[in-house]
Amino acid sequence: MNKRHITILGSTGSIGTQALDVISHHPDMFEVDTLTANNNAGLLIEQARRFKPNNVVICNEELYTTVNDALAGTDTKVFAGMGSVNSLVQSSTTDIVLASMVGFSGLEPTLNAIRAGKVIALANKETLVAAGSIVTRLAREYNSPIIPVDSEHSAIFQCLQGEHTQIEKLILTASGGPFRTWKGEDIAKATREQALNHPNWDMGAKVTIDSASMMNKGLEMIEASWLFNVNPDDIEIVVHPQSIVHSMVQFTDGCLKAQLGAPDMRVPIQYALSYPERVSLDTKRISFAELAHLDFFAPDTTRFPAIDLAYQAHRMKGNMACIMNGANEIAVDAFLKGKVLFHRIPEIIEKTMEKATFVPLPDIDDIYQSHKQAKEIATSLI
Repeated sequence: MNKRHITILGSTGSIGTQALDVISHHPDMFEVDTLTANNNAGLLIEQARRFKPNNVVICNEELYTTVNDALAGTDTKVFAGMGSVNSLVQSSTTDIVLASMVGFSGLEPTLNAIRAGKVIALANKETLVAAGSIVTRLAREYNSPIIPVDSEHSAIFQCLQGEHTQIEKLILTASGGPFRTWKGEDIAKATREQALNHPNWDMGAKVTIDSASMMNKGLEMIEASWLFNVNPDDIEIVVHPQSIVHSMVQFTDGCLKAQLGAPDMRVPIQYALSYPERVSLDTKRISFAELAHLDFFAPDTTRFPAIDLAYQAHRMKGNMACIMNGANEIAVDAFLKGKVLFHRIPEIIEKTMEKATFVPLPDIDDIYQSHKQAKEIATSLI
């Protein structure tokens, strides 16, 4: 396998740092081309000194001097602002763009990378949630492969390798988050610290709160629908507390295939970067004797209404999933800042979906406008 040159959008986040760990163990296979960060200048500087990329981008332009001065005398070029990110993802020196920026902000650079025909290792689920029809159409038009990085979608992707049989159903597994066994009234009063205490996965704050509300699984359902061309009614969500079975595919003959492994995000990250090859990784190996059993439950949509909101939004199509996503970003941010209680997150999303303008066949300008409007409505509700 020829050495692959990687651009990481969001290198200082949870996915970005784990991707760099993967790259550090396979220097003969991977080389860092560009790293980007929003505000974490200190960690970006450390990463640049260690991995010696061609370029770094600090999106917060006020921090440009800090980063530029720290990397003076190195061969790394320093840029600032989202305009630089959008330009560098199209660079001829990049083979794979790991899209791991959090939230809607990852859409524009991902679209630019697709237009440049890059391989997209997609860890930003909001890109497909907000603009799935546009993203998938452009990916086909520009011959830009999208390889999923989310553990669930990577599991499905792996299960489909070598298959030519029609998919009957996708089964997305969910850990259930920190509130899986909590009563509804206790979930409503949950604190920031409790919501961020995920039992299995080490993720960024926004994704962890989405997991606690189970909106994360709703977003993943929409993403899976676009990635694998499956109707939402043919995607089932099951709660699986051990997070060993990462997802399953059921075929038309009734057979199921599942991908299993210890909960370690480096596995799907590395598979996306090395695909179609598998390479060694120092992840924990499963002992079925120690596990003894694996549990599966139907999700409780009364305690976790975000799941139904996601199905509702995706069935409506148009810009509704974009509206839902924008409202969720605002509601989660407000909860993290102590402005609303946990139970208000799905309430804000639902009311925003009711108030926002529905566009049945949105273009990219409609998507940006819908996101802006959803954020404004959700902010006014808060």
